[in-house]
Amino acid sequence: MLKKLTTSLVLLFSICFMANDLNAQQFVYKPINPAFGGDTFNYQWLVQSAELQNKFTDPAEAQSANDTSTLDSFAAGINSQILSQLSRSLLDLQFDTSTGLSPGVFSFGSLEVEILESLEGLVVNILDTTTGDQTQVIVPNQ
Repeated sequence: MLKKLTTSLVLLFSICFMANDLNAQQFVYKPINPAFGGDTFNYQWLVQSAELQNKFTDPAEAQSANDTSTLDSFAAGINSQILSQLSRSLLDLQFDTSTGLSPGVFSFGSLEVEILESLEGLVVNILDTTTGDQTQVIVPNQ
């Protein structure tokens, strides 16, 4: 039994070592992460897979998404309508279909609108008092 086993093992090893069709290749390490030299096109895929695996949520973000009250929605709707009316008035003034806007300073919730006449035309400055963001619209003279 031992002689048969030894013979079969010798035969097996000789076949493996004598085969001419054995090929080898060199292993090359290529990083995937762009931070470590990988392809930059992998970045978005890595970020998405990390976000999908992330089981933690920001408590402030989850709370702010669910805390939109009816009063806040109403205030946002009023602000939107006021800005829409203002833009309609500016367009009417541009195409001379109405009397236009009168100069002055107006407050609409958290927005402060200043309308004044200048050499360039009618200047409308809009300031959001909560964030400090500012926009200026100039309607040129005709």
